[in-house]
Amino acid sequence: MALRAVHVLNVPSLHQVTENAALAFHSSRLAQGVKDEGEETKCGYEWPKFMVVGHRGSGMNMLQSYDTRLKCIKENSILSFNSAAKFPIDFVEFDVQVTKDDYPVIFHDNFIGAEDKGVFKEQRVTDITLLEFLSYGPQKEAGKVERPMLRKIKDGRIFEWKVEKDDSLCTLQEVFEKVEHSKGFNIELKFDDQIVYKEEKLEHVLRVILQVVNKFAKDRPILFSSFQPDAAVLMRKLQSTYPVYFLTNGGSEIYADVRRNSTEEAIKVCLGGGLQGIVSEVKAIFRNPGAVTRIKEAKLGIITYGQLNNVAEAVYMQILMGVEGVIVDLVPEITEAVFV
Repeated sequence: MALRAVHVLNVPSLHQVTENAALAFHSSRLAQGVKDEGEETKCGYEWPKFMVVGHRGSGMNMLQSYDTRLKCIKENSILSFNSAAKFPIDFVEFDVQVTKDDYPVIFHDNFIGAEDKGVFKEQRVTDITLLEFLSYGPQKEAGKVERPMLRKIKDGRIFEWKVEKDDSLCTLQEVFEKVEHSKGFNIELKFDDQIVYKEEKLEHVLRVILQVVNKFAKDRPILFSSFQPDAAVLMRKLQSTYPVYFLTNGGSEIYADVRRNSTEEAIKVCLGGGLQGIVSEVKAIFRNPGAVTRIKEAKLGIITYGQLNNVAEAVYMQILMGVEGVIVDLVPEITEAVFV
């Protein structure tokens, strides 16, 4: 595993990188799998030393970007997952929410939008039924009329959700049935930052998701993750078959819940809740390379996400630092750079 060249732009200094960091690619806890005493794990999968994960499949859609690669394939779709699976990645990452009538579906945004009589209207994904959700975008059944999707981004601008290769919205069950079986799933448990969830609600949603996972996963590698600390800890309590990671942006944004505001707090969440690792925004790791050492000393796994992971040199630096995997949008470019 090597790169043809390494440049210093956009990468951290090397003074905090240990000599043998390149040999310590993975934590023993992750490699051994997740199994409580006396429990038989479903997955005999041997975790790779360094994981490349396709973000929302073949990469997220940035409709406002001039980079056509970020508008090539509809994110979080069967087409996107199987397109990514053609490359030497280990997992595809996707976002799961549960509809009003208890169907786990694949969608990143909290709201889904379309034009209604010339006016942009959006609905919360968790407040609509499965049929309503699937009515957006290309339709699987001939003769069905689609609702062209619009997307409202953080700054309030609205874009027509147009990509070069479009595909229908899908459910979690469909993903298990139709995506290349050799690829693992990094299932992000998606919740709205603006909502305070009661434990009963979280448990209901997680049990609905687990029901599908337990029925259709078979021996496919699964990794759960969530920015919602209570959901992550509860998922660990509800099952011990698959590892659960806590997602954090490491302080890039500040939240009322202090557990979300630093890598140090993320470590506390993991150790207190018996989680297996952290998925961190890559900039947080580069700002504080010593965090990788602290995470590994706590016997936790460490994976990163963020746009900087689309820079091959930044990925290589993380390998040297001991990071165990990267979630990337530019799957062809990064896999070619890492696996030469």
